[in-house]
Amino acid sequence: MSDRSDEWRADYDEARLRDVPFETMSGVPLDAVHGDAPYPGQYPFTRGLHAAGYRSRLWTMRMFAGFGTAEDTNARFKELLRAGGTGLSTAFDMPTLMGRDSDSPWALGEVGRAGVAVDTLADMEDLFADIDLGGVSTSMTINGPAATLMAMYVAVGEKAGVARADLAGTIQNDILKEYQAQKEYIYPPRPSMRIVTDMVKFTTAEMPKWHPVSISGYHIREAGSTAAQELAFTLANGFAYVEAAIAAGEDINEFGRRLSFFFNSHSDFFEEIGKFRAARRIWARWMKERYGATDERAMMCRFHTQTAGVSLTAQQPEINIARVATQVLAAALGGTQSLHSDSFDEALALPTDKAARIALRTQQLVAHETGVVNVVDPLGGAPFVEWMTDEMERQVEEIFAHLDELGDGSILEGVYAGIDNGYFVGAIADSAYRFEREVNAGRRIIVGVNEFTGGDEETEPNLLRIDHATEEYQRKRLEAVKHDRSQEAVDTTLAAITVAAQDPTVNVMPPIIDAVKAYATEEEIAMAMESVFGTYVETAIV
Repeated sequence: MSDRSDEWRADYDEARLRDVPFETMSGVPLDAVHGDAPYPGQYPFTRGLHAAGYRSRLWTMRMFAGFGTAEDTNARFKELLRAGGTGLSTAFDMPTLMGRDSDSPWALGEVGRAGVAVDTLADMEDLFADIDLGGVSTSMTINGPAATLMAMYVAVGEKAGVARADLAGTIQNDILKEYQAQKEYIYPPRPSMRIVTDMVKFTTAEMPKWHPVSISGYHIREAGSTAAQELAFTLANGFAYVEAAIAAGEDINEFGRRLSFFFNSHSDFFEEIGKFRAARRIWARWMKERYGATDERAMMCRFHTQTAGVSLTAQQPEINIARVATQVLAAALGGTQSLHSDSFDEALALPTDKAARIALRTQQLVAHETGVVNVVDPLGGAPFVEWMTDEMERQVEEIFAHLDELGDGSILEGVYAGIDNGYFVGAIADSAYRFEREVNAGRRIIVGVNEFTGGDEETEPNLLRIDHATEEYQRKRLEAVKHDRSQEAVDTTLAAITVAAQDPTVNVMPPIIDAVKAYATEEEIAMAMESVFGTYVETAIV
């Protein structure tokens, strides 16, 4: 027996295993791990972060939800928790994502349409009403105004008697991928990175259960990248945040273990599994060998996964249930820590309660009926899976070498340069164009779209529709909050944010929390920093 095997057995804690039979449906007992070292839970974590894998704990079933008013989404949250969801994930509407209030001219026609509208602390209070924030972890998908939304969550927790130190969850706060793919930015890259770094400092000091950045490849993939580009651009952005935090004097062993990732689970089953396995290995090696991390927890690539929204079809939408199931299975075999499964109707509208419940049940079926959770990294050692993992790493390292060259030895500067010269946008656009040409030529079959199209005449399913009354309600609610608050307190706290933004040695989080508690609006807070940082306008690449 090898020393690595002895180490693995020492880490495999029988006392922490779930109380279920680890055997086949026919009653055949199953070993926890098969194959050679390195074993699960051992550096560089190719086979998983923990020795026992899902034998000790299943992934968090964190369903993404948000629409209409805060009260509407609060009801959906409670329904998902009743249905067996184990974490919350919040989708915000487009005005909120862009740092604009519901009464802004920019918000016309978009309030509550693609997520929940949040303008002030009053909305956040309603969003999490009667939900135990000390007993559930929450993810918030927000980037440009992330500091403000996190401040609101802190304030809501404190009002409910939950200390900052006890709040658990993640805020996306991955501003770099906004310039590369999603385009929901406010300020230029460098001041935006300053805000991200301030949030890392704040949470490291005061919120030990909180992940201040979820470095997100999901949107890069949805924009049309390849799997290798998704992985390379995402990890490169992660290294950029690491370099920025180190430059700000932060300890990599402290903040490194609090970074998390967010990947896409697309339709090419084995490519996705290889991508997930390679992600852990690449991140661990770079954190140790390039950035000097010594704490293995700071080398671990923890990630949330979402099935591929871009793969969903409006044609024959029920087929999407099968698509999502295979993507869920790939994420589970790849060792994700948490997972959102898309609803079958999302190519047509926001998901209905029934569609969201089917999506959650899909995860539960994979977890409890397929047996894939009984063995850690069950595909580890399979020649094709190991080759795919290696091939992912090879392609990713080529991209890293290019970014390193662009940045004269700094991935951070290479990412800045790649944003400025259009490298990321161009690479993603080229990949998206190639894929669409293959679909249009019939060389790549999408069931129900360019082949097997019988059944397109079927009746459209019931859809969730957000009417204009929602926008009117939200605008009147915001007007009432502004009427009832102390304008003097708002003005004072906003001025403090502007002063803090002018001094890079001052953390912007405390004054933002003060402004939130005074019921300053999201847009007012954004404008207080915009007066110092300016706004970002993308350069056209021709």
